[in-house]
This record gives sequence, C-alpha cells and structure tokens, in this order.
Amino acid sequence: MDCFALLDQPRRPWLAPEALKQKFLVLSAEVHPDRVHEASDEERRAAQQRYTQLNSAYNRLREPKERLLHLLELELGSKPPQVQSIPPDLMNRFMEVSGICREADGFLAEKAKTVSPLLQVQLFERNHEFASKLLGLQKSLNAGQEELMAELRALDELWTQEPDAERKRDPNLLQRMQNLYRLFSYYSRWTSQIQERLLQLSL
Repeated sequence: MDCFALLDQPRRPWLAPEALKQKFLVLSAEVHPDRVHEASDEERRAAQQRYTQLNSAYNRLREPKERLLHLLELELGSKPPQVQSIPPDLMNRFMEVSGICREADGFLAEKAKTVSPLLQVQLFERNHEFASKLLGLQKSLNAGQEELMAELRALDELWTQEPDAERKRDPNLLQRMQNLYRLFSYYSRWTSQIQERLLQLSL
C-alpha cells in the first residue's frame, strides 16, 4: 500500500504535520462508517476498509521514522537492511540511557519489595531524584530529535530538487535517508524507555 498516494501526498521525506492531518480528516470523513450506514452491505464494507486504510496510512506518515521507512520501502522495493551495532557517535548516548535505565530498574525493584510505610517514606526522595534524572535525559533526547527534524528538512530540500518523473535517486541520498531513519529509531526507542520508567515511578 502506498500511503502517500492513499492520502494524496507527494513522496518526500518531510510532510507538514497540520496539512497532512487536515487531508486525512477530509478523506476519512468521506468514508466514515456513520456516513454510509444506509448503504448496502458491500458499500459499507468497502467504506470501512477504506477508512481503516486511511487511518493506517496517516499513522505511518505522521511519524518521521515510519514515514522514512515507508519511503525507503517504496524507493528500494524492500525494507532497508537492519544494522545491529550502535553507531560510534551514538555510543555515549546509548551508555547514558542504558545506565540510567538500569539504575531506575534497580530502584523500582527495591521499591516494589518495600512494604514498610516508614521505608516507603525514605524512598520518596530517591524516587524524586530518579524522576528528575529521567526528565533531564528526556529533555536532552527531545533536543536531539529536534536536530534530526532539522536534518530531515534539509534532506527533503535535496530530495525535491530532482524531477518527480525521475525515480532514480542518488544512492548517497538514499543512504543518508537510511541513516536518518535509524537515528530516529534509536531516539524513539530511548524516549519510550524513559517514558516507561517515568510512568512506573509515578505509580
């Protein structure tokens, strides 16, 4: 399924979030199940399928990581190869995230075993310290993702310089897109890990 075509969007790395959302709302309203409840069973099924496809396409295109992956799949004809090793320039960030997450997991395990109200009060301050550490790391990760978004826009400018009729893209441009996709993947995973532990600390 070509999500770009389904939502009447150009195949490109960057899509304006608000414009994409408005297009999705217009298209999905046309086939919303509530609008075709008096149609035949076949027409209702077709509308439901179209509505489901539009939702799926929108969810893919609104996230930079998923949009890049989909664009690469369309351009390459297959998924880009997975890289198991952490890029050298991200190793420090990886060590920082994994270290804080391990410490938080140890504290959460200790907290779960503590039943004494007196000891629970003593753990409250440490709970706050871990939450502050995680929030600080989350802020740093958000700043890193903003830098990736700026790079995504720069990549989009290069991408759109080529005529649409010529689908043979510069291999270096495709490689740059793959690298950017992987960076978004790392940051997305790390952000989820931080959010998961912040949620556990808040319980």
